[in-house]
Amino acid sequence: MKNLPWAAVVDDHPLVAHGIADFLVTHCSFARAQPVTTIAEFSPLLESRNPPALAVVDFWLPDGVSLPLLSQIKLRQPGTRLLAISADDDRAIAEKVAAAGANGFIHKQAAPELFAKAVAAIMAGEAWFPGQPAPALASTRELPVTAAELGLTPRQGQVLAMMLKGLPNKRIALNLSLSEHTVKEHVTGILERLGAKNRIEVITKMRGRSLENP
Repeated sequence: MKNLPWAAVVDDHPLVAHGIADFLVTHCSFARAQPVTTIAEFSPLLESRNPPALAVVDFWLPDGVSLPLLSQIKLRQPGTRLLAISADDDRAIAEKVAAAGANGFIHKQAAPELFAKAVAAIMAGEAWFPGQPAPALASTRELPVTAAELGLTPRQGQVLAMMLKGLPNKRIALNLSLSEHTVKEHVTGILERLGAKNRIEVITKMRGRSLENP
């Protein structure tokens, strides 16, 4: 039985992890499914002689987003199919997990039959990235984004980070050792790139996202 296709589920909520694992066995034809709640628990499974044919991975884990884990799985076990899941609605999540190597993404509030279809498609070698996220309760967690992902230069990213903290141009100029005129030019560029008319609109557009600067 150990050579039959099996699946692993990585989710820091034990009930969710066990529930998905049971579903994979009863509805998705897996010989077995191993639920784990941490990356540390999952690592030995990844290194085993018979790695999982499918890994269902929650986007949010105790250590942060699971993007590094997805990339690691794809690198070490390219034959393992990857399905990312999340309760968040942000469309950027699907784009991020796809870039990290996931074969599909599905919302945690998707219907069970839809989840089964997603698994079947992924195991058949197809991709599963729905155009519309399922409705869900608003999340209090923020999706990390970089300046480059927003179409900004590294310096504009630094300026934006200080704008989001409410600092005026004069303070930003002092902190970054720039002239106030240069800061104003960066602010103008940021507004144009983000399609905002003023700082308030910038803050609104960045709601639910956390700017990460190197």
